[in-house]
Amino acid sequence: MSDATPPTLPAPDAEWFETPSLRGRLVTLEGLHPEHGADLSAGATDDTIRFLARGGPAANTPAAWGEYVTRLNALPRRVNFAVRSLSSGRVVGRVSYSEVNVADRWVEVGTMLLPEAQGTGVNADAKELVMARAFEVLGANRVHFKVDARNERSLRAMRRLGATEEGVLRAYQVLPDGSARDSVMFSVLRAEWPAVRAGLRARLP
Repeated sequence: MSDATPPTLPAPDAEWFETPSLRGRLVTLEGLHPEHGADLSAGATDDTIRFLARGGPAANTPAAWGEYVTRLNALPRRVNFAVRSLSSGRVVGRVSYSEVNVADRWVEVGTMLLPEAQGTGVNADAKELVMARAFEVLGANRVHFKVDARNERSLRAMRRLGATEEGVLRAYQVLPDGSARDSVMFSVLRAEWPAVRAGLRARLP
């Protein structure tokens, strides 16, 4: 990914919602489609689904994952990428701009990785790709992340990222079972991106 100076002006609105293929050291990102459900189902566990803010698939089957992807893609102001491992050729998760706000020049990033991809550098590679696109191509001023307060693995990953922990959004989202989820907010600003990018690259094998 380029080390180019971020654009002074934001990219045209439509560009923020595109899903170009992005290639890193360990993964490629491509638009997420229902047919990716087969790989997601094959590698998912109960814990994979447990912390999905949108409730996840109704069952751990290719068809249910395909329906879940269709629902994600229908959400407004959201852009979803499949994370494909360069070593195996399989889709091992997804990374998303969970919300895009062109007017205020920020995006929210959300990630779901299958167990086989965790602790391998895939998370760092995928995050670098989407964050570099946000800051260097789209002209974002801010990238932020909302993490389920119960998800210790994701909280540790965000703290390693070097993002600023801004606080807890209490009872922020109602989950499918009716319970209210607390979310921890983290952010990276444009001026902070070079240091965060260097940290991400240092974590790659």
